[in-house]
Amino acid sequence: MTAGYTCQRCMHQLRKLTHPKISATLCKSTPKQEWSTTASKATFRKDPKHGFALQQRRCIASAQSQGQRPIEEPPQIYTPPGLADTSTPTLSGNVLLQPGNLFHHFSESPSPDLRRRAAFMKTHAYCPHPSHHRTRTPNSPHDPEARKEQTTQAPAFVRFECPDCGLPVSCTEEHWADDYESHMEICDRLRQTNEDDHDLRSGRFFPEFEYPGPQMEEALVNMTNWDTYLYTREFEAINDERSLRQVTMLLTYPVTIGSILSELSPYDYKKGDRLTTEGLKSLSALRYTLHPPRTGADGTIKGLRPNPPPVRLFILGARAESSLPREVWEQLTFLFPRVQFHLIFIGPESMLNRDREFPLPERTATNPFGAIVEDRISHELKISTYVDYYHTLHQARHFQPFDPYFDCFVLFHPGLGHPASSHEWAETLPQLLETKVPIITTGYTEWDMQRDLKWVEEQMGGEMDILMKPGENKFRSLRWDINDYDPTDISCGNWGVWAFRGKRYEATMKD
Repeated sequence: MTAGYTCQRCMHQLRKLTHPKISATLCKSTPKQEWSTTASKATFRKDPKHGFALQQRRCIASAQSQGQRPIEEPPQIYTPPGLADTSTPTLSGNVLLQPGNLFHHFSESPSPDLRRRAAFMKTHAYCPHPSHHRTRTPNSPHDPEARKEQTTQAPAFVRFECPDCGLPVSCTEEHWADDYESHMEICDRLRQTNEDDHDLRSGRFFPEFEYPGPQMEEALVNMTNWDTYLYTREFEAINDERSLRQVTMLLTYPVTIGSILSELSPYDYKKGDRLTTEGLKSLSALRYTLHPPRTGADGTIKGLRPNPPPVRLFILGARAESSLPREVWEQLTFLFPRVQFHLIFIGPESMLNRDREFPLPERTATNPFGAIVEDRISHELKISTYVDYYHTLHQARHFQPFDPYFDCFVLFHPGLGHPASSHEWAETLPQLLETKVPIITTGYTEWDMQRDLKWVEEQMGGEMDILMKPGENKFRSLRWDINDYDPTDISCGNWGVWAFRGKRYEATMKD
């Protein structure tokens, strides 16, 4: 870097002071990006170029990936205002990726995180060309592995990056060109996902992640689709499709639950609709609790009223949803302002990569399962996390008794019928049906949901009732995600939703 008008002797002393410390700080790798579980607050930093304070707003990108500066780049030393040599180009650590500059090949991305993903794909993902031998059992008839029947070549890792989508999708350019027609079916979505990933790491401010607070009960929320929900909940106007995809990636989890449990649900009991008779019975019990009548309670002694217990939502097999910002889950409480919620995340991966945030407590007599309790989020929301399997807690009768008016199970992408995970649910499924409370389940695709439904019917036979037929979720994530082990496998969170429950038997009296 050119020193400009700074004294060369002073520059020499500054280099001696800054290189041992600043370089070590810049070269240290930052931790893996995680969703913060606390409400972000605005912080202030001093601009090294102009000397005044700038408000650094909340941003979802990690500190490492906000700028385009390589990790090994030496520190930048700025001269005082007015004395800098304007002819010398300098690269700031907060250079933004502009909306027209979001497409980059993963291996040449300005973000080190995406370059690492590209290297991971090239060493773990196999070429989908039908001339290679199979590397696994096909998951569905639409799986590219299902085409590999008459093969002559050994499996090969993906090395060639498609010039249109920027992702490694084939082992060679010849195989990419030969299978180009098949790749074109997903190339546009892969490019869209590429740009969305760079947008998250662009360093820009994300106004779409500023969530509204409580609103007056008389202003009803329209749950028809994403547009009507965001408008009636008074979100900041989102006029960009990319911003809409980013915000729905997080909100799909609480809003999917709220859209089913609300009395204004878009899933109705009509001829040809998805809600069944048994589903109407179960959801009516929950809606009776979620929409209570006014009791005249206020803050005075005369206005004291007994409060009902909180509505418990058991989220089993929790993974990414357990690490969402808590202000995202608060959006569920704003749909039901007179009710308290207790979210219970259960699963061996519910605290994955969050050890620095919440170290796991020791298991004691008062906390036998090492639960992590967050009870100061708000007056209407409490969250507990159990790093254990549900059947272990159920056998210990840790949550009994269950009440269909106050309890509900939610399974986000459980993989009930997936060959790699079905054995983990074999012991849990009978216990869930034994509770007789609703079980809401989502899936990545139509095939994924049908496979889960088929497995449940084979395991339990006639001991279950369908509450809501499988179909597309009106509040699915609009953003497509890539499987790093197979870049041709793209899906969106909570694409479909269905619900079931243990069968109830009604006794009839005879004379």
